[in-house]
Formats: sequence, C-alpha cells, structure tokens
Amino acid sequence: MRVLCGKPQYHLHMDPADLAVPAVRPDRDIYTVSRLNREVRVLLERGFGTLWLEAEISNFARPSSGHWYFSLKDAGAQVRCAMFRQRNMLCAFNAKDGQKVLVRARIGLYEPRGEFQLIIDHMEDAGLGTLKRQFEELSAKLAAEGLFSADRKRPLPSLPARIGIITSPTGAAVRDILHVLARRFPAVAVLIYPVPVQGAQAAADIIAALALAGRRAECDVLILARGGGSLEDLWAFNDERLARAIVASPIPVITGIGHEIDFTIADFAADMRAPTPSAAAELAVPDAEEWFAAFMRLGIRLQRCMRRRLEEHRERLRWLTGRSALVSPAAKLGQQAQRLDELEQRLSRTLRRQLQGARERLRWLTGRAALVSPATRLTRQSLRLENLQQRLDRAWRHIESARRAALSHAQSRLWQASPVGHVRHTAARHAALFARLQAAELSQLRRSRERLLPLVRTLNAVSPLATLDRGYAIVSTESGAILRDAADAKPGTIIEARLGVGRLRAKVEGAS
Repeated sequence: MRVLCGKPQYHLHMDPADLAVPAVRPDRDIYTVSRLNREVRVLLERGFGTLWLEAEISNFARPSSGHWYFSLKDAGAQVRCAMFRQRNMLCAFNAKDGQKVLVRARIGLYEPRGEFQLIIDHMEDAGLGTLKRQFEELSAKLAAEGLFSADRKRPLPSLPARIGIITSPTGAAVRDILHVLARRFPAVAVLIYPVPVQGAQAAADIIAALALAGRRAECDVLILARGGGSLEDLWAFNDERLARAIVASPIPVITGIGHEIDFTIADFAADMRAPTPSAAAELAVPDAEEWFAAFMRLGIRLQRCMRRRLEEHRERLRWLTGRSALVSPAAKLGQQAQRLDELEQRLSRTLRRQLQGARERLRWLTGRAALVSPATRLTRQSLRLENLQQRLDRAWRHIESARRAALSHAQSRLWQASPVGHVRHTAARHAALFARLQAAELSQLRRSRERLLPLVRTLNAVSPLATLDRGYAIVSTESGAILRDAADAKPGTIIEARLGVGRLRAKVEGAS
C-alpha cells in the first residue's frame, strides 16, 4: 500500500487468470450497491410510514449545519437518528444525552454508507408527554361526568364579607392577592388557609383546606392560587380528587393558578377561572372607587328626589292654606244647604215621573189582559190545531201516494232485475239448444249409418270370414304357417283348421 497526497492507494497482485471476466448470463439481474441501497430505502419508507418511538438519547451531536445526529436506545438495542435543522428549530427544549424523549419518525436508509436510520419529524420530552396524556384523559373523563358544565357553576357574591385564600403563605401569589384586595376594596376581611402548592402532598393538603373552609363556613368566596411554573410544578392542581373537592365545596371557588397560558383541571372545575392570582383577587371584590362613585351618584339622585318632594309638599301646603282662607265654614254650610234643596227637588221630580210611568204601564197591561183572555187564547189555539191537523192529513196522503208510486216503480224495476226471470229465460234457451243438439246428433248418426252400411256390405263380400261361413276352412301348422300345398304337410304333422265357427286340431296320416 502506498499513500499519495494523504490518500492510501492499494495495489493487489493477482493472477491473470483471475482477471478473466466470466460470461454474463442473460437471466441474471445484477444489482449495484447504489441501486441496492436505493431500493432498500424505498421499501423501508413505504413499508413502515410514520411511527412514534419512546427511547433515551445517546451520542448526541450538533454540527455547524444545525442538524441533530444522535442514537435512540433502550435496554436491548439502539438506532441511529437524524433531525434536520428546519425540524429541530420547532422543538420546545434542547435535547441532550440521557434524556428520555418521545419522537415521531420515518424509517430511512443513508445510501452512501448503507446505514439504517430514523428521520425525526417531531420530538417532545417523554415525561412531559406522559403528563399531557394524563391531563387530557382526566379532562375528558371529568367533562363527560359534567363536572365542567357551565350550568353547574355558581355565581360569585357581589360583595363578600370575608374572602378565604388557599395558597402558600410564603409565595408571591399571596402577596399579589393581598395587594390587589387592599387596593380595590380594603374593607373586606381576608382569611388565609396555608397549604403547600407543589409536591406529592400538595393536592391532599389543598383538599383538606377546602373541606375545612366548607365546615367552618367563615368565608363567602374562596381563592385557590399559586404562581407560575412548569407543568410538573402545577401538577398538584391536576389531581382528580382536588377537582371533585372543588365541585363539592359549598363555597364558590375562584382559581388563579400560574400564568394566563397555564390551564389545570382545577381551573375547569372551579366556579370562576382567573388567568393569574392578581386577576382572581380582582374578580373576588368590586372596585372601591367605582362603588364610591356609584354611592355618590345615588346620593345626588336621592338629594334631588328629596328636594323635589319637599317642594311639592310646600306647594300643596300653600294651596290648602289659601283655600281654607277663601272658604269659611258658614259659606260652606250655605253651599251644602243649597245643594240639599236642589237634591230634594230632583228627588220629587224623579218620583213623580216614575209614578206616572207606573200608571201608564198598569193601563197597558190591563188592556192587554182584556184582549188576551184564556178563552180567547183557547179558541185561537183550537183553530190553529184544526188547521195543523188538516195540513198534516194532506201531507200524509201526499206522502202515502208518493211512497206507493215509488214502491210500484221499485217492484217493476226489481222484477226486471230479478234473477228468477233471467233464470227462466236461460233455462228455456238451454232447453231449445238441447233439443237442437239432440236433433243434430240423430241426423248426424243417421247420415253416418247410411254411409257405413255400403262399406259393411263391401267388407263382408271380400272378408275371408264370409268364405268360411260358406263351408271353407283355413288350415295352418302349429307354428301358424298357412298350408296351401298338401305336400307341405308330412304324415304325423299336427295341423289346425279354422272353420266358420270354431277350430279343429288334426294329425296328418297321409297326403295325396
């Protein structure tokens, strides 16, 4: 081996016979290495498609191109991976060796070296991905049970007398909440329930604080809050037991957990969700300045109403005072006496008019009673009854004649449509047809007999049976052969003779 310009060159000494090129058979499909790698890559890419893989990063490298090259391994194997720059720029964290990740990848082959590898499209922290999946599964479960329904959430009190704060007593969240409450409505009382807001025991302590606040019933509204943090930091607020405790709390709950972009299961279960602890405090109490301005407006309106009512009462008092001065008791008594006389005259006129009307009605009723006496009414009713009887008789006779005419018409139509007449007509027609059929049959039989008699005579004339009747016989052997020559019957032959009536069997003794 020689090295020229830093590149090794190899010289192999071979026998000339070894250099002989074997004959190429036409039925062989000979691959090149490039073609083999290319087709294997296509088969891998088409055969598997996109898949998800969870493993640990090792041999992580990031060259100046910005691409990531590393291996993913588990306890039994590893595989080479590549994540190109335009994809790893979208990654939310910086990958490093030993980190467990969840990736979405395509299977490929690096053709120049024939190396099997994965092309990574997406990467996320495996631990974070597990938490997200748990969060989504729990959220879907509780939503299906109706714990997040808007119909279940309770309204907040407009002005709570005391506010309970469930948070860490040393965190920034409690200081922000107290600052906002002091600024917006300093008169409201505050009660703090100190709990840890991070760690394995945090959810249980928060649940206990909610239960304690519900039993003591000292507050009108509760604020459950903590500052910002990662998903792992806020995980205590994604506990199913905590969500159910918030729903079961007899006191409305406001949550202010993390920052505006942070959402927890507790936020969905609470009666009101605030993006931050400070915002939760603002939702819990009204603005004192706005209330003071509202009170001032109401005070001004009340003063105006009181001034208007006082002025109205003053005007009425002045009017009553002037009226009492103008109308003295004597003048008022004279007016009442004059009105009494007027009413007395009106009563007399009304009584006379009513009495006159009653007399006129009595005279009219008397004349009507004379005209309409019981005897007159009885006579009139008798005449009317006779008239009605005559009209009834005439109507009955008319109806009877009309019914008789209709009955006669119906009988005639019924007789015409009766099946008896139709049957009789059909029977007569059938009898006539049967008589014609019998006559035709007799005539046909007679004609047939006349045609048959000559034929019978002719048949009898030529029939061999007629010959037998004249004394002749037909002789045959036992086999049925007709004997026409006596020489055909040898002595001792049994023969049979058919006569006009019957048959004879005989034995030939001789022939002549």
